[in-house]
Amino acid sequence: MKFITNGLIVKEQNIGEKDKLVTMLTESHGIVKGFAHGAKDIKSPKCAATGLLCYSRLTLHKGRDSYIVGDAKALKIFSGLSKSIENTYCAQYFCELAAAVCPKEQEAGEHLRLILNALHLLSENKRPYNIVKPCVELRLMCLSGYMPDIMMCRECGEYEKDNMLFLPDSGQLICADCCEKSEVSGFRIKLNPSSLKALRHCCYADSDKLFGFTLPESDLKTLNFCSEEYIRFILERNFKTLQFLKSIV
Repeated sequence: MKFITNGLIVKEQNIGEKDKLVTMLTESHGIVKGFAHGAKDIKSPKCAATGLLCYSRLTLHKGRDSYIVGDAKALKIFSGLSKSIENTYCAQYFCELAAAVCPKEQEAGEHLRLILNALHLLSENKRPYNIVKPCVELRLMCLSGYMPDIMMCRECGEYEKDNMLFLPDSGQLICADCCEKSEVSGFRIKLNPSSLKALRHCCYADSDKLFGFTLPESDLKTLNFCSEEYIRFILERNFKTLQFLKSIV
């Protein structure tokens, strides 16, 4: 079986002297892995088209255990990422996260568009990474079936109070009053009205407005902390690229 699809290379591994094993986030089949024979040869058209963070037109052949990359043509190389080490590692983190949560062998057009839009903004330096990152983290989790329940306090149903708390282990909200009354155990993150609004925006805003907000630096730190901790609790893992990103900023 052969099909042609567009996809982003989210991981590449060298196999022997000439070949690569690449992980791709494709529009039509989600996350798939494929062998790209001869792709390490700089004279091969597959070389650039199967490089990490390259968005390519791919011809894939279904093998017994994986795919074979037939033709590959680069459609977009996000060269502007190299101008910022923060943006570079943020982009690589998106790839690592996508490989972990995006659907396999299923349509994933929304997931792919989300990450491509984020890479464009970072590559062109149109939005700071600490706004782009929580948007991608939370929206990607929502698209992948892990939407947090942040519309109201889980106990009293209050939509907004001065002191609301985010519970990353469950993805729920609880107001400070209910938290004290019910003696909630576990980790929680205090939110003010602006950080709560941003958290909801990342999950519920229309796609064309997703990255279009600003926050004070302190609230941005809270938002990023919420998204990181939610992913850590839900997926029960850490990401090496995220850990490195946090070590350099």
